[in-house]
Amino acid sequence: MSSDQPVDPGRLEGVIDFLQQASALKDTLRTGRTASGRRESTADHSWRLCLMAMLLADEIEGVDLVRLLQLCVVHDLAEAITGDVPAPFQAAADGRKERERDALRLLCAPLPADLRQRIEALCAEYDAGRSPESLMAKGLDKIETMLQHLIGANPPGFDYGFNLTYGRRITDRHPVLRQLRSSLDAQMRRRIEAEGPNAGA
Repeated sequence: MSSDQPVDPGRLEGVIDFLQQASALKDTLRTGRTASGRRESTADHSWRLCLMAMLLADEIEGVDLVRLLQLCVVHDLAEAITGDVPAPFQAAADGRKERERDALRLLCAPLPADLRQRIEALCAEYDAGRSPESLMAKGLDKIETMLQHLIGANPPGFDYGFNLTYGRRITDRHPVLRQLRSSLDAQMRRRIEAEGPNAGA
């Protein structure tokens, strides 16, 4: 379409409707705390995940940055409807993937078919974790969560020890992720020591 051609009004309305519904991610709270103690939102998490991907792009060979950023932007969209499942409970959350797929379809329903299919395909690619971009997106997602746990003003008894094994199956699959992970693990152990014996309970 030429830049001087108006966009189909119905297409724009669908995009606007979707964006307004997706804005619920700003109010979808995670268990992670910011440095001030406020609970972070899924939108907070996704923003810094994208920033991290952009900053590391030159260190990651064979990964398309645009594709990686697209995956990072959409990977938690379904939480606008389902809400967040805290990391320690994800493995035991029966039917979570099916609920998230259904929620994504509902959220994307206002979009034009091509955009709806694009987002659903990106989310399926992320979930499969087979492409270089989806592997990196999933690994950086784990790293971002760990970063937040390190900087957060967390409640007493927060389980920092959980982070030492969290997402390792993914982060061990790429040298950049392993290097990031090694640094964060060392910082996490120091935090556990500083917080006392109950920090890793």
